[in-house]
Amino acid sequence: MSVPTAFDDEPRDLPPAIEAIEAEARSMGFQLSSDRRTGALLRALAASKPGGDLLELGTGAGVGTSWILHGMDAGSRLVTVDFDTKVSAVPRRHLAPDPRVTFIDRDAAEFLRSASSGSFDLIFADAPPGKIVDLDLALDLLRPGGIYVVDDLLPQPSWPAGHGSLVADFLDRLALRRDLVTCSSGWSTGLLIGVKTG
Repeated sequence: MSVPTAFDDEPRDLPPAIEAIEAEARSMGFQLSSDRRTGALLRALAASKPGGDLLELGTGAGVGTSWILHGMDAGSRLVTVDFDTKVSAVPRRHLAPDPRVTFIDRDAAEFLRSASSGSFDLIFADAPPGKIVDLDLALDLLRPGGIYVVDDLLPQPSWPAGHGSLVADFLDRLALRRDLVTCSSGWSTGLLIGVKTG
């Protein structure tokens, strides 16, 4: 048996609509979608929550949404929130027939303020609300054992000026939490996973 000289981390089992969604995102100039390695991680984490309630903050063009749905079982439910209806129309065209997903056209910060504590088993925070701002509100929505996921913690071409200091502040605030066990990685676009402990 030969040992590979390089590890190929390119995902192979792709969500059914992912290529069409990525193509539409490119054609409209949307550059904020999660990459496929992050998507594969989201799929695996979603699969770890059978019958779970999952939340995505920042639907965007639906790349992350499609990966999460690809990992969910039939009894799980996904709520995905975004205020930009022009961009989120892309995943609605491709994914709305799936009864497990609910699209909410709303500012994520408003959604966080209206949701009930302990409502979700997994949160993918892919928008400033729930990550850069309103972190405590997002973490309050996690049940014990729930998973909190963020990406784009390494410098990205899409970052506006000064965003790096906001990310550093986010990581500092997260380190102060005593109800979250975290693991960060320089893999993909820079990821952090946290598990709610109480």
